[in-house]
Amino acid sequence: MGERIELGDGHLSCEERGEGSPVVFLHAGGMTRAMWEEQFTRFARDHRVIRYDARGAGGSSDPAGPFSHREDLKQLLDALDVERPVLVGCSLGSRVFLDFALACPDRAAGLFLSSPGISGMEFQDPYVLGLLAETGEAARSGDGAAVLECVLRLWVDGPHRAPADVDPAVRRRCRDMLVDNFSQGHGAPDPGTELGAIGRVAEIGTRALVVTGDLDSTDIFAVADLVEREAPHARRARVPGAAHMVNLDEPAQFGELLEEFLATP
Repeated sequence: MGERIELGDGHLSCEERGEGSPVVFLHAGGMTRAMWEEQFTRFARDHRVIRYDARGAGGSSDPAGPFSHREDLKQLLDALDVERPVLVGCSLGSRVFLDFALACPDRAAGLFLSSPGISGMEFQDPYVLGLLAETGEAARSGDGAAVLECVLRLWVDGPHRAPADVDPAVRRRCRDMLVDNFSQGHGAPDPGTELGAIGRVAEIGTRALVVTGDLDSTDIFAVADLVEREAPHARRARVPGAAHMVNLDEPAQFGELLEEFLATP
């Protein structure tokens, strides 16, 4: 069962478990907090773990007007009385956490940024641009099944794998989250108002680990390279055999990296 955090113009749905130093998980765009099931269970043994659905996903409300994910996160932390968590994000989640680190530099004990997006980025990878165009065409024609398949090819399979190369359980799990969002009336992920972190990475003083799968797109590699190069306390880790959803493709290695990060002050 989820807990409801009121925002004033909507609400966030979240879950928490365990005791100890806090860890907050935020999902990729199009997904829900369900993508963290394995990590949520594993790290609740030694930590207070919190996972939530971003506005416009899962059990959370859709945007009712201008909003920012970073402010939603601040309200969530305040409501749950969480001071300095480690923030663990994937894709959109990482993008939100980078903005949050700029807006609230003293509120995070660390950033674990998997497959990071960043506010202000523009897609350039031909594979990504091609599938975004296909997705748009399918949406305009009302072909929901084709939209779903394009999103899976884009953010689950990645540019270096055919659908048949992906663990069927991983693909099915991501498909279920996408369908769940659609069934609840949620549209495409809304980034909200952002800070243009792509031009401010050098200001991010929080310690960070940037994690990428070696089968992801060049757009994600470019963001990871930027953060590694310009953020003063950032390191990089690469996970063989994983594409964009690193924690689902290679959960054991993802868990080892996170465990090490949490153990490092």
